[in-house]
Amino acid sequence: KVLIDVPRSDLAEELAQSETKIRVLQDTLQQVLDRREEERQSRQLLELYLEALKTEGSILSKVAGKEHLYAREGEPEAAPRKEMDVVDTGASSTDTSATTALSSQVLAALKEKPAPELCLDSQDLELVLKEDAAALASALGWEKQKAGALQEACAQELSKRLRQVQALHSLRSSSKGKKALP
Repeated sequence: KVLIDVPRSDLAEELAQSETKIRVLQDTLQQVLDRREEERQSRQLLELYLEALKTEGSILSKVAGKEHLYAREGEPEAAPRKEMDVVDTGASSTDTSATTALSSQVLAALKEKPAPELCLDSQDLELVLKEDAAALASALGWEKQKAGALQEACAQELSKRLRQVQALHSLRSSSKGKKALP
């Protein structure tokens, strides 16, 4: 940072180099600083994301545990199971009834949001990808092509998130290796 802030002419004189070479050096140093800042911000974002996933996972496991207890005791469930709601769009037995394991909240987000793949958590994205395109289209009241495009967008978003997590792990492992050096 200090080398970037030093006037080029002073640094060129001190290092006995041309101002052009010093400009290249300062530009390179600025790029390194910018990259480090981006990496730091990415790490922070991914750590927040992972923490949110852990929190969400513990909440879901607590809810699932309570539902299991209610089912054991023969009592009605106290809360609806959001992640396991089933939407039945077919009424007759001759019609192939399209059912989906997506919650009504996820279906609402898919219908109403301009880019729903950005609004859903990774688990919901995985559920959307596992759905049959015809069942998804029927549940949303869309054409199969539009539902397929939505699934593709969800696949790309999930893939992007997984790459970010892998990058975080890579950064952590390389960061640990550098800390161990004397």
